[in-house]
Amino acid sequence: MDPYTSTRPKPSPTRAARPRSTLLYARPGIVVTVDRFTVGRSSWPVAELTHLHTTRGPHDRVAVRAVLVTGGMITGVGLLLGFTGGLHRLTAGAYLMLGAVFLLPVLLAVAGDRWRPPAYELWGRRRGTDELLFSSDDERQFGQVTRALRRAVEMNRYGGWEDPLASVDPWRPMR
Repeated sequence: MDPYTSTRPKPSPTRAARPRSTLLYARPGIVVTVDRFTVGRSSWPVAELTHLHTTRGPHDRVAVRAVLVTGGMITGVGLLLGFTGGLHRLTAGAYLMLGAVFLLPVLLAVAGDRWRPPAYELWGRRRGTDELLFSSDDERQFGQVTRALRRAVEMNRYGGWEDPLASVDPWRPMR
């Protein structure tokens, strides 16, 4: 037996080596490569995604309902006092108290947005329709995924990692 030859089986010629896609971002449930964007069970080819833009999702339903109910009740009490003539008999302290109560819906709205802020959403157009691609409450993670996907789209559009200015020979004066 020749010591320079290998006893390992050679790879079959029918099984072509597939080029690996460059990984840009990977976390459990989220993978961004140059070719694909995958979130959970949904996956999109990056070459088909256009018009990427970010927005904030809707406000929390509980907070919106609390503001609407409180605002409606306060408006009802104000109208009832106005029609019964009770506003003429109120003291200055009562007017201050009524003004403070009118601030309650505003405070509820601010507290609701503080405790449960709207989600960050990444939208894109694919085959002529707008699709929600990714949504997250975590601003840092959302920024990382968005940047990775935008890099992937640019790489698909412009053909690779290479910086156009770095690939050009620098200008040198002739001597």
